[in-house]
Amino acid sequence: MRRRRRSRGSDGLAFVFMVAVAALVVAPRVVDAARRNIALLSTLAVAALVVAVLSAVLVVRRRRRLRDRDDARVLVALRQNTLTPREFEEALAALCRRDGCVDVRVVGGAGDLGADVLARAPDGRRIVLQAKRYRNDRSVGSQDVQRFGGTARTIHGADVAAVVTTAQGFTPHARAYAAKADIHLMAAKALAAWESRTGPAPWT
Repeated sequence: MRRRRRSRGSDGLAFVFMVAVAALVVAPRVVDAARRNIALLSTLAVAALVVAVLSAVLVVRRRRRLRDRDDARVLVALRQNTLTPREFEEALAALCRRDGCVDVRVVGGAGDLGADVLARAPDGRRIVLQAKRYRNDRSVGSQDVQRFGGTARTIHGADVAAVVTTAQGFTPHARAYAAKADIHLMAAKALAAWESRTGPAPWT
């Protein structure tokens, strides 16, 4: 019995010794392999990040090129007075972007509550524009201006509220209301000056 116990004990010590030796031999190789894998994974991660950033930059640049092309097109149409009502809104947005506004959005349509273009002026003020694509021989009436005045600040939070039109002007009642409500009115002549940079933008 004692011999068997001693034999089992010797076998156990021998096994532990073999495991220790194996660990001493294998462990450095495992650590070295892990280091190589970590370096490889780090390199792959950095490469993937670079590719993602470059792809995002290319997408942004492409979108800007397309937007610049569209802006140039609608501004030419604005000078030629061949715009649809929607294109007129897009032309006003293009003028806002050209003159340094940010966060420019065309929001006109059903349920717009009087706002057609929203933007931030270079100085941070919130701009709300209503676009009126009318014939040049027409005038914008007071009802149009009053409806816009009822939502421009209370609903859209405008710091600068303006009605911009291709019409020749505004009726006296419209001008009187706009003066009381602090709404800027820009008719065809002033719009042409804004577009040609010979006159001020609505927020200046």
